[in-house]
Amino acid sequence: MSKYLIKNGTVVNEGTRQAADILVENEFISKIAPAGTIEADAHTEVIDATGKLVIPGMIDDQVHFREPGLTHKAEIATESAAAVAGGITTYMEMPNTVPQALTQELLQRKYDRAAEVSMANYSFFMGASNDNLEEVLKTNAKDVCGIKVFMGSSTGNMLVDKEEVLHRIFCESDMLVATHCEEEAVIRKNTAIYKEKYGEDVPIHAHPIIRSAEACYASSSKAVELATKCDARLHILHISTAKEIDLFRNDISLGEKRITAEACIHHLWFTDAQYADKGTFIKWNPAVKAESDREAIRAAVNSGKIDVIATDHAPHTLEEKNNSYFSAPSGGPLVQHAMPALFQLMHEGVFSME
Repeated sequence: MSKYLIKNGTVVNEGTRQAADILVENEFISKIAPAGTIEADAHTEVIDATGKLVIPGMIDDQVHFREPGLTHKAEIATESAAAVAGGITTYMEMPNTVPQALTQELLQRKYDRAAEVSMANYSFFMGASNDNLEEVLKTNAKDVCGIKVFMGSSTGNMLVDKEEVLHRIFCESDMLVATHCEEEAVIRKNTAIYKEKYGEDVPIHAHPIIRSAEACYASSSKAVELATKCDARLHILHISTAKEIDLFRNDISLGEKRITAEACIHHLWFTDAQYADKGTFIKWNPAVKAESDREAIRAAVNSGKIDVIATDHAPHTLEEKNNSYFSAPSGGPLVQHAMPALFQLMHEGVFSME
């Protein structure tokens, strides 16, 4: 039996901070009490946390760990280790691997692999497509964190754009539906405009214009409309625009919400002014946009309109990211850096510790 006593730390949790002792037995917290009140027996390892913060591990609800099929970029073992090193102790992984997790059997293989090698707690999203509705509706909400619906195409072709399929997922599923929201028709129109002007040599600074605020809002508002109509449990991932924030509420408790939203570290940190020097290294979908969008997202986190901070951790090789605009994949590695980035934003006064 393993026992640890973390003594005299400043515990920050659920919006409060207090000086406290924490007793851990067999990998679970068994007791939290005022500092100096828990006594250690001879079998307990004592960790003195005087002058230190003790915080819960982060839960990252959006990662891409690249296994199976893309393990030249990353794999569950390496990325879960990076997550733990960065203070993330639970992750929820996305289905756009190779093969994509579009059947219950393929989804179960990911759970089996994580049971063998993951260093953190985990769950995996079931992937939706235009053609696997019956498999999606078999998903067990007790075992699976949610259904992932790409309402805009990104890395991997899992776009769901058939109206009937979307309606049935939202109306017939009894579990959380997590969406990537970018309107494909708007993106295609903007891409055509820039290809006509630049050919294949479109500059990276066009990325937030091609994958525009208009594209994001059109898709997010459609998702909210569908969820409201069907009373679905909707979670919109990686909000990137100020306009989208008006779709969400902060006048009811989190437990009452049927529609929630997520912000990612990169949308809280970067702006479009940085494409000039960082280029495709900050190419994400949805795109990093204007400073006004970043400031609005930060404010929405503070006000409770945005409920979750995540990473959208999506590693690629350096060679891949160094390509031209259309060839460079979207995404970047963030699980090891999210918590340090949030601490930096706290020191800058953007967020409080609580």
